[in-house]
Amino acid sequence: MKTLTQDAIALLKSLIETQSFSGEEHNTRDRIEAWFQDRDIPTQRIHNNIVVVNKYEDPSKPYILLNSHHDTVRPNKAYTKDPLKAIEEDGKLFGLGSNDAGGALVSLIAVFTHFYAHKDLNYNLVLAATGEEENSGPKGLKGILDQLPQIDFAIVGEPTLMQLAIAEKGLVVFDCYIHGTPSHAAHPNDDNPIQKVPEVIQWFNALEFDRKSEALGDVKLTLTELHAGKQHNAVPEKVHVVIDVRVNDRYTNAEIAAIVEQAPCEVITRSLDLNSSSIAADHPIVAAGIQLGRETYGSPTLSDQAALYCDSLKLGPGDSTRSHTADEYIYVHEIEEAIPLYIDMLNSIL
Repeated sequence: MKTLTQDAIALLKSLIETQSFSGEEHNTRDRIEAWFQDRDIPTQRIHNNIVVVNKYEDPSKPYILLNSHHDTVRPNKAYTKDPLKAIEEDGKLFGLGSNDAGGALVSLIAVFTHFYAHKDLNYNLVLAATGEEENSGPKGLKGILDQLPQIDFAIVGEPTLMQLAIAEKGLVVFDCYIHGTPSHAAHPNDDNPIQKVPEVIQWFNALEFDRKSEALGDVKLTLTELHAGKQHNAVPEKVHVVIDVRVNDRYTNAEIAAIVEQAPCEVITRSLDLNSSSIAADHPIVAAGIQLGRETYGSPTLSDQAALYCDSLKLGPGDSTRSHTADEYIYVHEIEEAIPLYIDMLNSIL
């Protein structure tokens, strides 16, 4: 176990030092594939995703998916350390993607490797190390689901402090257009779209979503962008407002869209694909985590769970509040503790 953990941390350092922006993950894909090939584990390469299945696969048994992503966002300008250099200081491993979601990814890779050659498991194990999570791209997890076996449930590796995220909010983004009459600023105009903005914002502020979720709380609607006009002496023809809605598990995205589309403006829904997700609090894998001292909660952040059709649990080392921040890091001990915890949870059902 100690060697496996050390190897996983070494893999993470290698991944940090390999650029893997969303859609450009081919080099980290190759490094992950090499991990398995070095251990005589056959791999399937689909776009920039690597898929592996346990050695003694039995199609008559259900399948557990272990999934995490190896792509990253682009580093922000506030970094004081080289984002593409793995720097270990005071128990912290710094580097882009170390926390989101490199720590979870290499931990799950180590866990799969541990179980790979076990015989007579109650489940089959499939691990998918995927790309395009950060940009919700078409060639990531959602682009390969139809090439995977039917999954019974999934563990999605994201930074949760190894607590059990048994539900995750979905997301719908709306482009709202407030139309008016364009004109020269020097002339009268009773149809200025900018002057209609307060009415529309008031409508959104008054909007209530009655269905509350025990795990995820309320649906949260936020106005995040407003664009209007190009020059001081011209009234624009329209105002563009962007609305971000985080959806709990009591609504479908389609239901949210039907409500928001009643707004007193033109509303265009970008996508209904990023749904909320959950797993029952008494599911065996959740019960196993609780037995090991883990707590359950509902996650407000989005992950590849949104692409899944099955029950899913989000669980991994690291802290979500560190994701996408300057000088991103994960504690080395978080990985050292995560790998045996994952194994103990799976042992209880495998």
